[in-house]
Amino acid sequence: MDADLRSIQDARDAVRAAAAAQKQFKTADQATVDRIVAAMVDAGAAEARRLGQLAHDETGFGKPESKEQKNLFATRTLAERMAGMKTAGIVEKSADGTVWTVATPMGVVAALVPSTNPTSTAYYKAIIAAKARCGIVMSPHPSARRCTGEALRVVAEAAYAAGAPEGLFGCLGQGDAGVTLAGTNALLEHELVDVILATGGGPMVRAAYSKGKPAYGVGSGNVPAYVDRSANVEKAAADILTGTSFDWGTLCSTERSVVADSPIRQRLLDALRQRGGHVCSEDETRKLRAIIKPGGRFNTQIVGQSPRRIAELAGFSVPDSAQALIAEVDAVGPDEPLSMETLSPILSFYVADGWEAGCERCIAVLEFGGIGHTLALHATADRVIEQFALKKPSMRIVVNTVAALGSVGMTTALFPAMTLGPGTLGGSITSDNVTPLHLVNLKRVAFETAPLNDDAGESVSGSGKQETRAGGRTAPAASVPRRAPSGDGSWMDEIEARLVARAGNPSPSAPRSGPSAPTPRRAEPPAPTEARASVLPLPDDQIASLIRRFKT
Repeated sequence: MDADLRSIQDARDAVRAAAAAQKQFKTADQATVDRIVAAMVDAGAAEARRLGQLAHDETGFGKPESKEQKNLFATRTLAERMAGMKTAGIVEKSADGTVWTVATPMGVVAALVPSTNPTSTAYYKAIIAAKARCGIVMSPHPSARRCTGEALRVVAEAAYAAGAPEGLFGCLGQGDAGVTLAGTNALLEHELVDVILATGGGPMVRAAYSKGKPAYGVGSGNVPAYVDRSANVEKAAADILTGTSFDWGTLCSTERSVVADSPIRQRLLDALRQRGGHVCSEDETRKLRAIIKPGGRFNTQIVGQSPRRIAELAGFSVPDSAQALIAEVDAVGPDEPLSMETLSPILSFYVADGWEAGCERCIAVLEFGGIGHTLALHATADRVIEQFALKKPSMRIVVNTVAALGSVGMTTALFPAMTLGPGTLGGSITSDNVTPLHLVNLKRVAFETAPLNDDAGESVSGSGKQETRAGGRTAPAASVPRRAPSGDGSWMDEIEARLVARAGNPSPSAPRSGPSAPTPRRAEPPAPTEARASVLPLPDDQIASLIRRFKT
């Protein structure tokens, strides 16, 4: 059978199995869900090292030890932050008990998994799906299908042993057919898929949004790190190199550019050199620039490679101890390949005089492929931090920490996530770190607080005497809210018109039969409804008193 046809059938079978299992799992109580999730976390953490090595061996990207750390982050750290999170049944009641919030699962999740973080993303997505009582089917990158499938198998088997229904978790490409684009499209378009969770390259994420289903997507990062004159320069240098060298730059939240305030330029370069950053000469910068996008196409051979290996590809040498290749540049945009996201330990280095100029440079970098994602700020001046917070087109601004790890929640209090929404600026429906709560629907149960009718079925007057009973409980009494009268006239004009009508006199604008004809007596209109009375500043008893005085 054709590879595409086999991949399409693979997708159909996996979605049907996940949908059938999810129908059983959606009624699980919180204790059952948490027991299953705990089993998945323990199993995944126990295999973190083996799967980190497997991911490195299959893809050739990054460092095994960094991938092990990401696997532990996507299990143990994730579990710590999810402790106490309610995702089943009634999850919240308002203080007065008049509004309940009920969590229900979205259903079956179709998940795209990238080759740069294959095992940690598989762990993370499977665990948050289980926490939300969803089924999930993953489409791995073809170059990482075996390690992705193995990571899912480890946590899925633990879930099944703990009571999850068989078939709740699926992964394409685990047979001889592999995974193809046609199979991935069949997954994303399947009628039983309820929501798409896309992490990967820009084209794939855009494809996910084109399927006509609810989708969460994340694109490229291209993260700038601004170092202000008020910063602790030594710590800033250490943080930047820690982020750039972590898994050799494969996280989309990795620092890609440094923007240095001009008074601290030399201090920062010296601090970077002291900690393993290789500052390129002009000739080395030219050679490095040439290999990033040869022939107009991005060179994937540099992705997740060491500085030594990238320098070798460019035609110069650096020591094995090098943590990053740092190239001083002036421009941002298509004519400067060093300003683009490379998913590697390459750092472009800019200088700006003052935080205002630094702000503009950071915005330019973000707009060239990283809008909405992440920005790093190293500063101690409150005004600088506040202005960056207010003005930067970035949904995560991490301060005085490692951008690569702070944005995902490893070194900050942000929720631990391998999918980071860039907001509408970046073409996503969310600006959050995606959590299990993004995979649940929250329904509201609302009890009456402003009744229009009493228990006997009689209309409630505007006197404010109300008592609401719902579900055998009495809700707090609340007076019917008044609103400003409608129409163009004043409220006094409206009262006058009502007084005339209720007293039996004609409206000043009513037509007459003729000069000698008697004035026709208008029928007494029915008493105004509560809705009508509620638009006036005076209650009905005062209006009735005015009518009696008017008639006499």
